[in-house]
Amino acid sequence: MAPKVPSVRLNNGLEMPVLGLGTYLATEEEGIAAVKMAIDEGYRHIDTAYFYQNENQVGQAVRAKIAEGLIKREDVFIVTKVWNTYHAPEHVAEACHRSLDNLGLGYIDLFLIHWPMGWKFCGWTGDDLLPMNANGKSIDSDVDYLDTWKAMERLVKEGKVKSIGVSNFNSEQLTRLLANCEIKPVTNQVECNPGINQRKLIEFCRQHDIVITAYSPLGRPNMADPVVGTAGIPKHALDDPRVITIGQKYGKSAGQVVLRYLIELGTLPIPKSSKLERIRQNIDIFDFSLTEEEIKLMDGFNTGGRTVPFHFSSEHKYFPFKLEY
Repeated sequence: MAPKVPSVRLNNGLEMPVLGLGTYLATEEEGIAAVKMAIDEGYRHIDTAYFYQNENQVGQAVRAKIAEGLIKREDVFIVTKVWNTYHAPEHVAEACHRSLDNLGLGYIDLFLIHWPMGWKFCGWTGDDLLPMNANGKSIDSDVDYLDTWKAMERLVKEGKVKSIGVSNFNSEQLTRLLANCEIKPVTNQVECNPGINQRKLIEFCRQHDIVITAYSPLGRPNMADPVVGTAGIPKHALDDPRVITIGQKYGKSAGQVVLRYLIELGTLPIPKSSKLERIRQNIDIFDFSLTEEEIKLMDGFNTGGRTVPFHFSSEHKYFPFKLEY
């Protein structure tokens, strides 16, 4: 029997499962197989993006499971994102249209602005999603994300998307957006794992009724940016004997302990895997809870070190990581 994943009620009254499948780098046959396996194992929240270039595969897998009679369209919550090169309001609707076409599922449950920074528009071929100058820095546009957001709001009114949100926004950017929007973002999807537990941003978002979706929830840090455990030794929570011991207490892996910790923080993790055993493990986290002491121990891994620092766009005026949160 596949585990039943609880849902959270969003600020627009719709429900979103608290655990999803991340699909970054899951392309071609691997992407189709991973999504099919995940649906078989009880996942009902699938996260993709135009930038991942796998919306076709996600849609194909979901449609196959609908055809099998395992799920209906309304049973599954599909998230995708508008990419940085399409921030101009006149491009947002076309980007959404292309994502809808790729997915072939009629509507999008949640459409996100992938990053607050807009980049130079280079056409629709998909070949130039990372416009770079000779110094290896992003070629930026000066589109204001508030204008991008207004175009996102129109998509809700037109019924193309049910909910809208953001990704990689900091608290100042969210404050500015909230002061200038008609429709509030339902979520802010950010990197969140024991190495960067985002407690301050989670609390800020909670005050504004915005949920945090946690990408790279098991993120292994770059060696250049090691996570330092409470003992002062560079460690990753997944490899730490204390975390492994907590897992043994509950009959769980270290990865399951990490995901449970993120659930206890109030986030919605979206672990990525294409291996059946891992897909199965990652959803099997709803039959135990961590103690206060165990949560405190997990908090000890937080250094604020990012596995996705996005340095090549750090000169953009809307680069979000100049602030702590």
